[in-house]
Order: sequence, then C-alpha cells, then structure tokens
Amino acid sequence: MQRTCGSGRRSRLVFLLTCTNIFLVLAPAVVPARAQSAATAAGPAQPATAQPVSITLEEALHRAQANEPSYAAAAADSRSAALDRSIARSALLPGVVYHNQYLYTEPNGLQNQAGQGATAQPAPKFIANNAVREYASQAVVDETIGLGQIAGLRRAAAAAAAAAAELEIARRGLAAAVTGLYYGAISADHKLAIAERARSEAADFTSLTGKREQQREAAHADVVKAQLQQQQRERDLSDARLAAEKARLELGVLLFPDPRTAYVLAAPDTVASLASRADVEQAAARNNPELSSAMAALHESDADVLAARGAYLPALGLNYTYGIDAPQFAVNGPDGVRNLGYSASVTLDIPVWDWLATAHKVKQSEIRRDVAKVTLTNTQRRLIARLDEAYAEAAAARDQLASLDASAATAEESLRLTKMRYTGGEGTVLEVVDAQTALVTAANAREDGRVRYQAALADLQTLTGTM
Repeated sequence: MQRTCGSGRRSRLVFLLTCTNIFLVLAPAVVPARAQSAATAAGPAQPATAQPVSITLEEALHRAQANEPSYAAAAADSRSAALDRSIARSALLPGVVYHNQYLYTEPNGLQNQAGQGATAQPAPKFIANNAVREYASQAVVDETIGLGQIAGLRRAAAAAAAAAAELEIARRGLAAAVTGLYYGAISADHKLAIAERARSEAADFTSLTGKREQQREAAHADVVKAQLQQQQRERDLSDARLAAEKARLELGVLLFPDPRTAYVLAAPDTVASLASRADVEQAAARNNPELSSAMAALHESDADVLAARGAYLPALGLNYTYGIDAPQFAVNGPDGVRNLGYSASVTLDIPVWDWLATAHKVKQSEIRRDVAKVTLTNTQRRLIARLDEAYAEAAAARDQLASLDASAATAEESLRLTKMRYTGGEGTVLEVVDAQTALVTAANAREDGRVRYQAALADLQTLTGTM
C-alpha cells in the first residue's frame, strides 16, 4: 500500500513536468501570434511625423505680412495716422461737457440778497463766488473757429496719406524680399541636386579610372586625379547642403513661428513674362508709393505754413451754458426763483503784436516746405532712373535665360563625348575633369540666372505696384 502511494505521487510529478515542458516550448510561438492578431485588429500604424507644408509664393507673401515686425509697425502707424485725422476733424466740431461743481466760501459776516429774492443771505468773503454755498450742474458747449483748426485737419489728412504710402512701401519691400528668399531657396535646392549629381558623376569616373588601371589601359595618375575630383565634389555637396538649409531657415523665419518647420516650395512651371516698357512706365507713374509719400509730405508742409499764417487772423470762440448755478441744488430756489437757466458768450481774440514770433514761425514753415519740394523733385528723378535700371536689368536677365539653358545642355553633351573619348583611349583625364567642372559651373550659372531674373522682375513689380 505504501509503495502504491509513492508510485502515484511520482506519476503526478512526471505529468506536471511534462506539461511544463510543453508550455515552455509552445509559449514563444503563441505569444507573438496573439500580438500580431491584436496589431492586425488595431489597424495599420500611423506615421509619427507630419507631412511638410506646401508653400506657394502667394502663401509665402501672406504669411510674411503676418510675421514681419517692420511691416506690422508700418501698418500700426497707418492706422494711428488715420485716427489722428479723425481727432483733428473733431476739433472743428462743437464740444459738449456736463459740468458739476460745489463751492463753499467763508462768509464775511454781512448779508445780501445774492440774486435769490428778497431774503437776505450770508455774503461770501471772496468776490469771485456768488454765495457761501454754490452748486453748478451745467451742460457746456464750446466751439472755437480759426484757421489753425482747419490747417490741423489738412495736416492730419496729409500725414495719414503719407503713412498709407509708407505702408505700401513696406509691403512692396517685403514682397520683394520674400520673392528673393523664395526663389533663392528653390535655387539652393536645385544646386544641391546639381552637387549630388556631380558627386555621383565623380564617383563613377573614379570607378572607371580604377577599372582602366586594372586593365593596364590608364596610369595610376588618372586614378589619383579622379579621386581628388571626387573629394572636391563631396566638399561641394556639403557646402550646397549647408546653403540649402540656411536658405530654408531664412525663409522659414518669415513664414512660421518655428523656422525649423518642414515645408515644400511649389516651384512655378513657367517663367513669368516681362511686360512692355510702355505698360511699365504707365503703371509706375500711376501707382508709386514713394512718389505718393513725397507728395503727402509736401501737403503736410503746406498745412504747416497755413497754420503758421493763421496766427495773424482773429480766433472766434463761442460758449453756451445751460443748467444750475445757484446756492441750492434745485430747479427752483426760495420765493419761487427758478435756478435753471442759460448763459452764452462770444469771444473774438485779435492778435496785435507778438514781437515777430508769428512771422518767424511762418518763415520756418516755408523753409521746411522748400525742402519738401526738393525732396519731391528728387524722388521723381530717382524714380525715372530706377525704373530704367530695373527694366534694363530684367530685360538682360530674361535674354540670358535661353543662353544659360543652352550652355548647360552643351556642357552636358561635352561631358558625355569627353567620357566616351576617354573610355576609348583617345582623351585624357584632365579633359574629363574639365568637362565635369564646366557642367557644374554651367548648371549653377543657370540657377543663378533664374534667380537674377526673378529678383529683377520682383524689383520692377515693386516699382509698378503689380505684385
């Protein structure tokens, strides 16, 4: 009996060990299968990084206007100047004030009627006050008519026009800057692609020279020259990558709160055409903010002269007061006297002598006006010269685009033919290296030419207001 029980315990122990071994063998295969089933039920994993923002030139201009501090300051000045014009206009209109006052004056010990019926009242000690206790609750209307207020309104209007012109100048300058950075970043990306192709071309040529050396068709000097060229192209690629990153960061400062935000620039498919000379001149004469600003400055100086001369003329002041000015704060006083009433006054101040101060102020304003006239004529001359320069620059850059494209295509064909001659044993390694350098130079010059034309076109559009 005892031996039977022991053998039963051994049997159960063997069974448990066998089950444990089976579980350890199957567990690594079962757990991943369950995890895979759970992942399949949850769906495909979402990418952790967001897609880069696509930016067009119009979107870049809109974002820059919201983020650039100089443009924001110009917009604030324009709005403030418009409010100054409204304030100056209000000076020509009557002003209304509801005046309330209580006065207490020490009595002098005597009695008088103080204009309040037959009952005697304590007389105040100060003759400037009407009673010991005096209450004033009145609506006061004041109006001053003079040439100074009219000149102030004209000056405020001219200042508002000048601020609006400066805002337009800031907008166009920002548009030109953003356009330059936009196409500069695109050109930097293209130059990066050119540098990558040049590095790949140099690596292929190094491999070609190595194979020819192994076949005893070229000297080891060819391999060394090809390796030097490859190393230079790798350095050029590093510089091009750095330049592209800098260009994107400079543009990103104007576009995003974080300049490191990933974005993609939408390069235009075609190059914008250049307008005719007559259309450009008409647009520049019709809509030029610098000329408008100089003209507004002249109008502002004319208003200063008018205001200075206004000191020679009389100033008319009108005052109307309606309300209570009595010893009681009440509509009716003692003995039925009515406290509610009105008073009016007209004042005419005629200037007689001020020791030539007005004459000197007029002279000062006329001197500043002469300076404004010189500034206006200089702005007109500078506009004519700058317009001719900008149009000539844009025309020259446009005419060179086709030549730059042809040069890049010719350099690419030259490299292909030179490599064929070198492979056939007719060319030298120096010819291939020169052809590679010529191709990189021509491709970079083509990108620089495109940026030059876009910058010249943006400058011309800034002068004409078409951007």
